[in-house]
Amino acid sequence: MSPRRISPASVIRLLGAWRGERTGPAYGQLADGLRLLILDGRLPLDLVLPGERELAQALEVSRTTVTAAMARLRDDGFLDRRQGAGARTRLPSGPGERGAGTLAPLETDGLLDLASAAPPASEAVHGAYAAALSMLPAHLPQTGYGALGLLRLREVIAARYARRGLPTAPEQIMVTNGAQHALALMLRLLAGPGDRVVIDHPTYPHAIDAIQRASCRAVPVGLPDQGWDLEGVTAALSQSGPRLAYFIADFHNPTGRWMAPETRAAIAAAARRSRTTVIFDETLVDLWLDGPIQPYAFEDVEGLVRLGSMGKSFWGGLRLGWIRADPQTIQALGPRRASIDLGTPLLEQLAAVHLLGNDEAPLAARRGLVRGRRDGLLALMAERLPDWRIASPPGGLSLWAELPSAVSSSLVATSERFGLRLAAGPRFGVDGAFERFLRVPYTLPPEDLAEAVDRLAMAYARLRPTGTPARASMGAVV
Repeated sequence: MSPRRISPASVIRLLGAWRGERTGPAYGQLADGLRLLILDGRLPLDLVLPGERELAQALEVSRTTVTAAMARLRDDGFLDRRQGAGARTRLPSGPGERGAGTLAPLETDGLLDLASAAPPASEAVHGAYAAALSMLPAHLPQTGYGALGLLRLREVIAARYARRGLPTAPEQIMVTNGAQHALALMLRLLAGPGDRVVIDHPTYPHAIDAIQRASCRAVPVGLPDQGWDLEGVTAALSQSGPRLAYFIADFHNPTGRWMAPETRAAIAAAARRSRTTVIFDETLVDLWLDGPIQPYAFEDVEGLVRLGSMGKSFWGGLRLGWIRADPQTIQALGPRRASIDLGTPLLEQLAAVHLLGNDEAPLAARRGLVRGRRDGLLALMAERLPDWRIASPPGGLSLWAELPSAVSSSLVATSERFGLRLAAGPRFGVDGAFERFLRVPYTLPPEDLAEAVDRLAMAYARLRPTGTPARASMGAVV
C-alpha cells in the first residue's frame, strides 16, 4: 500500500501562524513549526510531506527557505529522505509509549482523581432505579436474555433520535454495555487484524485501546487550530484503505470542540466514496454548555453508525449504551455479540427507559452544574498557571491544556506525589504524541477542583526550572 501523503493546504492549516512567534531566520521558524507538529502527533509518523517546490509556493516563501528547513529537520532526525519517495516524518528516538490506562480504582486513598472525566450520578438516577425495580416483576418470568436489548428501551432511544431530527426505528438500535462495548462490537463485525481505522488525533484513549486490541492499526489525522482537517480526513480515507473511521464529533474528548454539520456531511460523503464505515461517537452529545446544538442537520447516509451512552449524561455506573445503524448491520451484530456476552442487564435497561423518557429536567440540571465547574476551573487555571494555553470548550467535560514545554508525562508522575492523579497527553494519541498537552477534567466539586489546581501548580513548579520562558508555541490544538 502506498504511503500516506499530506497536501500543502493541510500543512498550512496545521502550521497556523508559524512566522513571527520566534526570532531567527524564516527557515528556522518553519523547521520549528514542523517539528512541533511532528512531536504533537498532528503530523503522524511515516507521513510523506509535499515536495519542496510545492510547499514553497503554498507558503509563499522561497524554495531555499523550505530546503533549509527540511535539511535541519533531517539533521535532527525528524525526517527520513528516501530517493524518489519524498520526505517522511519520524522521531529521532522512534515512536513513544502511550502510558497506562486512565481508569482509577473506586477507592483513591486521598488522591484527587483528574484522570477520569466522569461526573457523579445525576439526582434522577436513584429514582430511575426505584422505578425499574417496580417494573422488574413483569419481566421475571422471561429468560432475561436479549442480544439486541429490551424492545421498550430501543423504542425510547429511537424516539429520542426522532425528536432531534433523525427519524429512527427500533430495528436500527442495539443496546450495549456502554459505548466502549459498542465500539468493540463494531470492530469485531467490520474489521480484522491489520485493518486500518482512521481516527481524529488526539482522541478518546480507550477507543485507541479497543482498536489496538482488535489488532487493527489506527490512522491518525491531526486536528488543526479549529475544527477538523477535512482535506486530511479525505486523504486518509482514500489513501489508507480503512475499514472504519471513528470520530468524536460532539464535544470531542479531550479537546471539547464540536463538529459543524457541513463537516459531518463532507466526511460521510468521503467515506461513502471510499466504502468506509464511519462511526460517530455521541456519548457527550447532551453536554452542550454554550447553547443548544443540532447534530443531525444533514441527511443520514447508509453505512453511518452512531454510538450513544448513558454514562456521561447520567452516570458512569449505569453501564448502558447503544448502537444506531441500518437494520442489516444491527441484525449482523447479534451473532457476533454472543461470543462476548448474552445481553445487557435488564434492571439497567428499565432504569434507562425511565431516565430517557424524562430527561429534559435532569439534563438541564446536569449542564448547569458542569458549566459552573468549567468556568470555575478556567478561572483557577488562568490564575495559578498563567503560561498554560487553554481555550474554553463549548461542551463536554474537560479542558485540553497546552503546556510551554514537553513535560506532560513527568508532570503526571510528579503530581502523584502531591496527591493528584492525572492522565498525560500521550494517552490520547499514538506514537507518543502530545507530551506538551494535558487533559484537565472539570467533573469534581468546586472545592476539590480548587485544591486540585493548587496541587497541580505545586507539581508544575517542581518541574519547571527557574527562569524558563513562559511560551515558545507554534499554534494551539484547541
